[in-house]
Amino acid sequence: MTDNASLDIRFTQFLLESKALKFGDFTLKSGRKSPYFINAGAFDDGRKIATLGAFYAEKIASEIEADNLPKDIDTVFGPAYKGIPLGVSTAIALTSAHGMEVGYTFDRKEKKDHGDGGMMVGTQLKDGMKVLLVDDVMTAGTAVREVIPKLKAEADVEVVGLVLSVDRMEKTKDSDLSAVKAVEAEFGFPVFAIANVREIFEAGRSILTDSGEPYVTDAIKAAADAYLERYGA
Repeated sequence: MTDNASLDIRFTQFLLESKALKFGDFTLKSGRKSPYFINAGAFDDGRKIATLGAFYAEKIASEIEADNLPKDIDTVFGPAYKGIPLGVSTAIALTSAHGMEVGYTFDRKEKKDHGDGGMMVGTQLKDGMKVLLVDDVMTAGTAVREVIPKLKAEADVEVVGLVLSVDRMEKTKDSDLSAVKAVEAEFGFPVFAIANVREIFEAGRSILTDSGEPYVTDAIKAAADAYLERYGA
């Protein structure tokens, strides 16, 4: 895979090589039965999480260049627990590869009453700060709705956007909007994904396994198309 391949193709290759993208029969938190699953727990060593952070940073840098995100982001916020390594690795990659001085912040599940105390770890939130959220995959937007009140309770920060690894492009249970569009409409900040599920399945058709077969076979593509026909936004 060459460095000048598009972001979604390179990211799909990384998901497949890391065994983070799995095909089969999975019941999601939403109760839906999905023919594919993206497991953030697969990014379980230094190389993988550093590579993942570099992908987030590349996406963020391209959206800054396109004037969709501000240049002066103060901190990258990753919601506990899965968002913690995402926030840290993204902040490192933004600093080392893109020359951005940016902090990282994550929340505690329980408030600490000794030592430094408080609900937040890392760069402490202050009024007027520009905060960029990072998370893995959003199906319903529940995590965002839980985290925004926590941020606002801490300080009068401006949430400038949310970057996901994958947009599943599914409508929410109570509307025809996708979870991404529903969150954008509700909170007024943009949501970006390194790749969306349609791009990933398209890329997976041209990426071959060691045995020379495409990762996304006709049967897998058909199951994904049927799923998106039913739940896609």
